[in-house]
Amino acid sequence: MADIMSVLASGYTSAALQTPSKTKYVNVDAKAYQGTWSGTYSNTKKFSITVSDVQGFRAQVKYQSEGTVKYQSVLIKDGAFRVGDTKFALGKNDTASIRTAVTDPVTGQTGLVTGTAKRA
Repeated sequence: MADIMSVLASGYTSAALQTPSKTKYVNVDAKAYQGTWSGTYSNTKKFSITVSDVQGFRAQVKYQSEGTVKYQSVLIKDGAFRVGDTKFALGKNDTASIRTAVTDPVTGQTGLVTGTAKRA
């Protein structure tokens, strides 16, 4: 019984290390996000993210990458938002950092591909 309790306790400890941001959602500058952002991942695959209809801290996003198309309403917080397994983080000078979790269909292992997007 003690082994089970130690496993549960360690699970709670690691979950506490990943606390969500405590900042509030605030309105963003729509001009900073709107437009089509495109680039290439570290694995040479191309992607594009179109951000539209930014109102307050909400936006409509279309993500495309070699056969994958996702449409999603997103919430922008701390200069970033997520579309499925992809995180978009606004940078300086019309650039953004893009990180996507990718699962290998053969091995089932998950990896991270990164890229930098520029607004067209």
